[in-house]
Amino acid sequence: MMSEQLIGNIMNNVIARVRAELEYAPGCHDFDHTLRVLRNAEKIAEELPEANLQIVRLSALLHDIARPEEMASKGAVCHAVLGIDKAEQILTEFDCPKLFIPRVCACIGSHRFRGDGPEPESVEAKIIFDADKLDSIGAVGVGRAFHFAGRENARLHNTEQEAINSAPYSREDSAYREYLVKLRLLESRMLTLPGKKLAAERAEFMHLFFRQLNREIYD
Repeated sequence: MMSEQLIGNIMNNVIARVRAELEYAPGCHDFDHTLRVLRNAEKIAEELPEANLQIVRLSALLHDIARPEEMASKGAVCHAVLGIDKAEQILTEFDCPKLFIPRVCACIGSHRFRGDGPEPESVEAKIIFDADKLDSIGAVGVGRAFHFAGRENARLHNTEQEAINSAPYSREDSAYREYLVKLRLLESRMLTLPGKKLAAERAEFMHLFFRQLNREIYD
């Protein structure tokens, strides 16, 4: 076990580094998002005493460390894959115990919903997966979806057919498209019991919002 002083120093250094790395990141994946994921992860971990809270916190802080590179590349760079390398470098620089580093990197490498990356295996990895997905559900998730769509100059809304048949980072990559291809599926993909409970509460509002949006535009 790391001493409280050591883990405190590492955490403070990691927080400062992540804040600096994400200073100019878009609002949908900025440092505020990281802090929300951290809070979600801590909330889930409270009900899973077998989880190592130090691993959970470090993983939550570093899970999107490579998100700016993915956004800049329009998705060509996978932030989960690059994030493993960046997290390893940061944790090594800050003298994190060597046994912790691969466990944190495993959480980062398996937290992504899209793609064909590894599935979360450890309880800590499952917590990070759920904590990140919770920030895409509910009122916050709706807000983030519209923020991303606006940043990409996508349409405010489109039909289900237009949305489903469109490409990411395109004019048709609306918030509704994000809901159809990802957000509405998240509740069923949660991996922990606490995560499932929190997701169910948030998902109800999200479904109601998009149903109301369609009624206002098309009815």
